[in-house]
Amino acid sequence: MSTGTQRTGMLLRLEGVGRAFPTRSLFRGVDLTVNAGDRVGLVGPNGAGKSTLLRIAAGEEPPDEGRVLRPRDVRVGILRQEVDPRGARSARDEVASALTALDALEGELRELEARMAAHGEQGLEVPEELASRWDRAHAAFEFGGGFDRGARVERVLSGLGFDAASAGRPLEALSGGWRVRVELAKLLVSAPDVLLLDEPTNHLDLPSIEWFEATLAGFRGAVVLISHDRTFLRRHVTVVAELEAARVDLYPGSFDRYLEEKARRREQLEAQKAQQDREVARTEKLIERFRYKATKARMVQSRIKGLERIERVALPSGARARMRMRIPEPRRSGEEVLRLDAIHKRYGERRVYAGVDFLVRRGERVALVGPNGAGKSTLLRIAAGALPIDAGTRALGHQVETAFYAQHQLEVLDPARRVLEELLRVAQTEDVPRLRGHLGAFLFSGDDVQKRVSVLSGGEKARLALARMLLRPANFLVMDEPTNHLDLAACEVLEEALGAYAGTLLFISHDRSLIDAIATRVVEVREGALTDHLGGYAAWRHAAAAREAGPERPSGAPASPGEERDPARAEAVGAREERIARRERDKAAARELARARRRLAELEDEISVHEERLEGLGARLAEPGVWRDSAAARELEALHEALRDGLQSRYREWEELAAELEEEG
Repeated sequence: MSTGTQRTGMLLRLEGVGRAFPTRSLFRGVDLTVNAGDRVGLVGPNGAGKSTLLRIAAGEEPPDEGRVLRPRDVRVGILRQEVDPRGARSARDEVASALTALDALEGELRELEARMAAHGEQGLEVPEELASRWDRAHAAFEFGGGFDRGARVERVLSGLGFDAASAGRPLEALSGGWRVRVELAKLLVSAPDVLLLDEPTNHLDLPSIEWFEATLAGFRGAVVLISHDRTFLRRHVTVVAELEAARVDLYPGSFDRYLEEKARRREQLEAQKAQQDREVARTEKLIERFRYKATKARMVQSRIKGLERIERVALPSGARARMRMRIPEPRRSGEEVLRLDAIHKRYGERRVYAGVDFLVRRGERVALVGPNGAGKSTLLRIAAGALPIDAGTRALGHQVETAFYAQHQLEVLDPARRVLEELLRVAQTEDVPRLRGHLGAFLFSGDDVQKRVSVLSGGEKARLALARMLLRPANFLVMDEPTNHLDLAACEVLEEALGAYAGTLLFISHDRSLIDAIATRVVEVREGALTDHLGGYAAWRHAAAAREAGPERPSGAPASPGEERDPARAEAVGAREERIARRERDKAAARELARARRRLAELEDEISVHEERLEGLGARLAEPGVWRDSAAARELEALHEALRDGLQSRYREWEELAAELEEEG
């Protein structure tokens, strides 16, 4: 994705922006300057106003105070989470509609070319004004990507997980998550100067996230994004804007640098407050001691006035509220928690599984990964007992108690009920006295427990759904995208709680930090087959990149006859072969890494040369008299187009190599 002409300097500025409700100020005095190339991560707790601030920056909502500035020709695009589901045209046509301006430009070009050709046929010189109009329209069409817009639409749709069939389906037939993907695709093909992204990875699977990250790395404009995906933030953010306690604080640098600096500032503030508290306590003690001594009256009054003048150090109030989550200690289950044997499942004519086996043992934390549509959610729902199977057997182990957190968990909350009533629906008699305390751990305190579900934010609904699921102890948790809609702090709390959980966990998540932190085993779901990998996300990605070493045995596949006869010998032979294969893979990876680095340096030199030549040719084609010699002008134009194609090809190769090298670390 490219914005064509590379902009420099300020693209967007917020000056003293504020938004207030009758009962509270959401934020005030927000100053933020976004320059070309910036990657701003907007973070903060749920309900702080991040999405509202993004809509104000996009010009969709006016601020209550302050102003939003941007140069007249700067285009800003925002990713909306709420999409009209009633569209009748296909996903492909909807994405292509983002390029209607190019269609109009192409029509203008054809009209101007016809008029220029008519002058030539009559032996007349093309008027300078007509040639200048064509030059401007042609440059705008080219820099906007008009010559390859059809391919762009298909490339973006494919990268975001659409195959030919799904790209042709009408919007009204797509789920909410896929409609958000369509909105993201429209944004990427339109290539504005500033991208405002609200949770862009929420509805993407891991392959689509990786493609989107590579695309974003090549984007030349500015990006302001809200995300709870810590891996995504670590890879892309160059400055963090933290919205908390009604103000925005800026932290230049990476996301990890922000975490370190925030902790340092907090420690420094706490130390200042502790020192001030000690000084105030000493002064108050002195005042109390000499208050009634006439000879010390002047000194006492001086100290009292001094205390009144002190500007007290205060800790941010918003930093105190943190979700507390302790998963109840479950009773011990049998060694085998879940066994699926020869499972068959199909939806109409589409076969998802045909005889697959799957086993989960006590204490395992199993992450299911793979592209959307591969059958991850189907397998998860079968494991939870929420989806019937067509054939095969599903068996839970001894004393296994299952709790299921589904992706649509938020949708089954009753909008008319109050928060406390939602918990009462699933509580047993002995749970009732502790319901308020349980809700308090999930940040529903005081009058919050009487809020209706309909007025809760997405993050609040997610916390309520988690509170419901974790009210009773269960030794087998089955969770589908548990971090969706949670803010960063809540994601970290959930990660800590799941890491300390004594039971067994089976989950799907696109949060790579969560997978790496808690998974003991990753199962890749692809084309109806399951493949096991020990470890977390990084280990799975490494194994996926090293597939040339040979396919791994699908989960539940029988051992070879040799392994059955002599397991110890087979294990020793397998270990030796694995060591040899690993050494060969490491050598090959090192050679490939060196080659990629050399090629990256070559590409940077080639891109620089092409850009200079392209700029020179563009200047020549923009000269008013260039079309007086139409043959020479067409030759220049052909050369310009060939250079542009070569440059785009090198950009794509550079982006792919840079992404590979970044992944290798």
